[in-house]
Amino acid sequence: MTTSSVAAAPQSRWNDTLHKALNSNLLPIIAALIIVSVALSVMTPAFLTASNLTNIVTQSAVVGIAAIGATFVIITSGIDLSVGSNIALSGMIGAIVAQSTGNGFFGIATVIVVAAVVGAFNGIAVSWLRLAPFIVTLATLGMARGLTLQISQGQSVYSLPESLNWLGASAIFDVKTSALVTVVLFVIAHFVLSRTTFGHRIYAVGGNAEAARLAGINVRGVVFSAYVIAGVAAGIAALILLGRLDSATPNAATGTELQVIAAVVIGGTSLFGGKGSMVGTFVGVLLIGVINNGLTLLNVSSFWVQFVQGALIFLAVLLDSVNTRRRARQSGS
Repeated sequence: MTTSSVAAAPQSRWNDTLHKALNSNLLPIIAALIIVSVALSVMTPAFLTASNLTNIVTQSAVVGIAAIGATFVIITSGIDLSVGSNIALSGMIGAIVAQSTGNGFFGIATVIVVAAVVGAFNGIAVSWLRLAPFIVTLATLGMARGLTLQISQGQSVYSLPESLNWLGASAIFDVKTSALVTVVLFVIAHFVLSRTTFGHRIYAVGGNAEAARLAGINVRGVVFSAYVIAGVAAGIAALILLGRLDSATPNAATGTELQVIAAVVIGGTSLFGGKGSMVGTFVGVLLIGVINNGLTLLNVSSFWVQFVQGALIFLAVLLDSVNTRRRARQSGS
């Protein structure tokens, strides 16, 4: 091997890395996060402080953890509109159990079990009954919220055991436990999606369910598992919300599904299925959190926050649709 070829090898690897970075779906969302952060730091000095940045991650914990489960579901070309109602229902039942028994650990177990059951209900309806995910989870949204209001009689539950509130209220070395748990769960979910057989099957089912079935993949089982994961993620999010509020309210997490879907889609996960990543979802969660925090610091009406979230979803879906059509034309030619 000549000296020139040895010298060219690192240059070639660098060029390949640069090419992949420039063509990465994450580049636009990372650029958007940086631009928005710089703009907000100029408009309000309170934004770029250690306490506020930590606060953004902490406030994004509920949406972030719920978005982990939603990423699995959306990659399979599904959707879960019931996540907010699931958080409210599981949190309310868990709070009532913990208060009545005086045992916060019973409440924690109840929250996770109830949330998983809701996820399993969605999974059975979508995978075995072959109903449309949008209609199924929209129905579950209404049923779960109605059950929450009926069980609680429209009243909040207070005076919860400290053990039930621990996840959302405690801190480790002055860092909120909820923020640490969110990061750890994202790391685990990223490993599952990118390094395990189950993760590869999630992508395969979302990319082409019939081809996955012919390849020997249990498509129904994979889809069912994705919805159960989404349910468990909603349960963990409910535990964080309970600790943060020190109460269970029947209207908790109303509208959370909009923020969750926004974070996942903005992060590059395709609503058509088969494409997405936990890294992208994490960046999407941060962008939603930064926008919400910045608009609050600027005393902007909360109505505009919802408008911005909806606009971001529209733009993300539009770009995804354009890219899908472009790739289809390229493969056809």
